[in-house]
Amino acid sequence: MRSTPRRRTTTTGALIATAALLAAGFQSGTSAAATTGTAAPVVKAGKADPGALPLSLTPSQRAELIRKQSATTAATATELGLSPQEKLLVRDVAQDRDGTTHTRYERTYSGLPVLGGDLLVSETRTGTTESVTKASKTKLAGTDTTAALPPATAEQQALGLARADGTTAADAQRAPRKVVWLAQGTTPVLAYETVIGGLQKDGTPNELHVVTDARSGKKLFEWQGVHTGTGNTQYSGQVNVNSTRTTNAYQLTDTARGGHQTTNLNRGTTGAGTLFTGPDDTWGNGNPADPETAAADAAYGAGLTWDYFKNVHGRTGIRGDGAGASSRVHYGTNYVNAFWQDSCFCMTYGDGAANLKPLTAIDVAAHEMTHGVTSATARLVYSGESGGLNEATSDIFAAAVEFHGNNTQDVGDYLVGEKIDIRGNGSPLRHMDTPSKDGLSKDYWYSGIGGVDVHYSSGPANHWFYLLSEGSGAKTINGVNYNSATSDGLPVAGIGRDKAALIWYKALTTKFNSTTNYAAARAGTLAVAAELYGPNSLEAKSVTDAWAGVNVGPRTTDPNRPSFESAAVISIPDNGPPVNSSVVVSGVPGNAPAALQVDVDIIHPWRGDLVVDLLAPDGTVYPLKPFSGSDSADNVQETYYVNASSETANGAWRLRVQDLAAQDEGQINKVRLTF
Repeated sequence: MRSTPRRRTTTTGALIATAALLAAGFQSGTSAAATTGTAAPVVKAGKADPGALPLSLTPSQRAELIRKQSATTAATATELGLSPQEKLLVRDVAQDRDGTTHTRYERTYSGLPVLGGDLLVSETRTGTTESVTKASKTKLAGTDTTAALPPATAEQQALGLARADGTTAADAQRAPRKVVWLAQGTTPVLAYETVIGGLQKDGTPNELHVVTDARSGKKLFEWQGVHTGTGNTQYSGQVNVNSTRTTNAYQLTDTARGGHQTTNLNRGTTGAGTLFTGPDDTWGNGNPADPETAAADAAYGAGLTWDYFKNVHGRTGIRGDGAGASSRVHYGTNYVNAFWQDSCFCMTYGDGAANLKPLTAIDVAAHEMTHGVTSATARLVYSGESGGLNEATSDIFAAAVEFHGNNTQDVGDYLVGEKIDIRGNGSPLRHMDTPSKDGLSKDYWYSGIGGVDVHYSSGPANHWFYLLSEGSGAKTINGVNYNSATSDGLPVAGIGRDKAALIWYKALTTKFNSTTNYAAARAGTLAVAAELYGPNSLEAKSVTDAWAGVNVGPRTTDPNRPSFESAAVISIPDNGPPVNSSVVVSGVPGNAPAALQVDVDIIHPWRGDLVVDLLAPDGTVYPLKPFSGSDSADNVQETYYVNASSETANGAWRLRVQDLAAQDEGQINKVRLTF
């Protein structure tokens, strides 16, 4: 591996908010949409660069790549400037058709796992390093690995947290393991990671990961490891499902898809379940009273998902290793959820209210299996903004699978869980064109969205995918009416579901890492769009504008919209008085727009310390970012929109920034106003 950079780039789940599921949209070609109102068009632009497309790897080819990359980890660590105590372990490898190889590494320090130490190295066919993306840029050298806290104390604390959250039969699944905590990008901390089992308060299995400071005993972080998302089926009609014939019977084992098995938990909540077996090759009767009906739905959805990832993206199996997962149906009694677990490499489905609505629809199956794909690739931490992106990834590919499956009984749409009727009133669980229709999801990004439940903070990414696929405005697709608005009131032109899904898949597998947030997701998808279609392509423009449409970053430059900026570098004193960066506007007739675009570039190692406001020429204050002591991320490099329509456009506008906490200094690099 030679370092001559050429181009730069930047775990389990359930269906509803207590565990993780849902959908977005995709099919081959652009959508056949009956367009009404002011809908933005779906553009017909260029084809992807063939060399930048993902290469379809057989399980043996992938294993050989992993072996090859594993033989050079020491040289890679040296080239990256890691300390002698740091070692790299190859976790996954992807490759483009032009030979570009993307290798994911986990890191250890003095033999301890480093949580948040994962990194992704992309190199050309000849070994030239193109990019290095780290989950954390903090250096580990000098980290003290001597613990003062007994592991039993960390275990008791974790058990207490789980019980306080309503966990029953809580127990430590293994002794606390000593780790180095780096996932929040702050100073490396020696810690214990404890995993607590039992059952969550809604009956979902519990795999609560608790990270405890090994010296102070302070809880540093926690996340949930369970992500809550001829057969006669209940939802998809009569379909083909693969089975295996034995001497005297048939078994619901799909040998064409890695040996995937469908089992019956028979209202239980533990164990692998009993493999469905029958005297004939007919499974279910379309009625939920027949236990085989849910099995047929689950097996069919799993098959569609396997086929989608293999035939569209060249991925053979969830992990890319050719191994099939398993599906467990009839979990618990009246259990209204579905979930994925890495620990069993399986999807599990409840039977819904009154055991009449099994959660085995196509988009649910695809959602849950996609959690496995995310766990095998980017491993987005299931908390904060990365958790929302984890959920959105499952929603996006759930819709992609549903459209690709082309089932006449369960047609493709941008609704999540529309068949399973969780609410009992016929409404979908989620709406990708306007996520807030469910009453909880967010349409647009804002600085505090990382504190929202991951099922609802996924909204902006789901909304972005819809906008990129279909464009903004009102339209009808497969009989469903949509009307998607943007945060800035400006249109977005769609590029079609196939391109949108390809961009997200390649970003997930070659750009994202465990700590990717919305800003990094924007950077990653823009890098992919440039690789596939060119940096000045219509596709790259739509990716940019779709992110702007959900309030993540600025739009592409519009020559018809005047912009004014100040590039004066202004120091922000630590815990000091406010400072201002002035932007003088002239030649703009009338008032400012209802969506005045404010692009901010502030460098600061602890962004939560800062309060950022925009002041109009008459002194009116428009708050942009509040103080948040817990927001430990660095920098404020974001786009905000304010309704300044009551203000005269011309005059001296000011960006006001104040640091309200001690220990860190920063600077204003740039502020730009676009009218």
